Amino acid sequence: MSEQLKVPTMAEMMAEGRKPEILFWVGSAGSYDDRAKKITKAFVKILNKANVDFAVLGTEESNTGDVAKRAGNEFLFQMQAVMNIEVLNGYEIMRIVTCDPHSFNCLKNEYPGLGGHYEVIHHTQFIKDLISSGRLTLEGNTYKGKRITFHDPCYLGRGNGVYEAPRDVLKKTNATLVEMKRHKNTALCCGAGGAQMFKEPEKGDKDVNVLRTEEALETQPEIIATGCPYCNTMMTDGVKSKEKEDQIKVLDIAELIADA
Repeated sequence: MSEQLKVPTMAEMMAEGRKPEILFWVGSAGSYDDRAKKITKAFVKILNKANVDFAVLGTEESNTGDVAKRAGNEFLFQMQAVMNIEVLNGYEIMRIVTCDPHSFNCLKNEYPGLGGHYEVIHHTQFIKDLISSGRLTLEGNTYKGKRITFHDPCYLGRGNGVYEAPRDVLKKTNATLVEMKRHKNTALCCGAGGAQMFKEPEKGDKDVNVLRTEEALETQPEIIATGCPYCNTMMTDGVKSKEKEDQIKVLDIAELIADA
């Protein structure tokens, strides 16, 4: 079953003389990674369902440069950023929503220094607003009684202090939210942040994502929820390493809400 998703581009909107309510910044993972594309589609489904007037940059969107910066290549970061800022400012973009905390942090905190000033919103915050303003209603009890634990993405939680929005959204599903010992400002990194996603881990007793997955499994969850495509990959790999992929799902909050 593939329902038609409406995804207008900024170029098309401008041609019609219209401005969107928000720009949806898809990000590299959401554009190219097969698993993350499902998160992108789930979020678009939510935007369509709530009749949000949004647009994407499409081929005009380029990597934010976050990974280059974290890996120490400031020059490449600035090249990427300036290119994106020219495009965003050209379209007079004011509000940006993204499913990727790395893009969220970069656009929100690092672009202003290069001339890019936007209101940047994480998709969990935006979904919370859609539900609380009545634009999005959740049907039935898809997750009633299900045990869900939420893994805090570093750049969303400790990096930007966004802890409550994802939890508020999860509570709206009537699921049972169970917290890991380390959560909110003491949450452990999934192991992918700071460009670690793209290299092998250093030698040690255990991979970080496996350690974090063990902490999640202690809560005996049916679902590990996250709000970041990189965390999703790391937690999924962790669940596979424990051979629990038949019992435990790793889902982005957008996917949970799209299903509800």
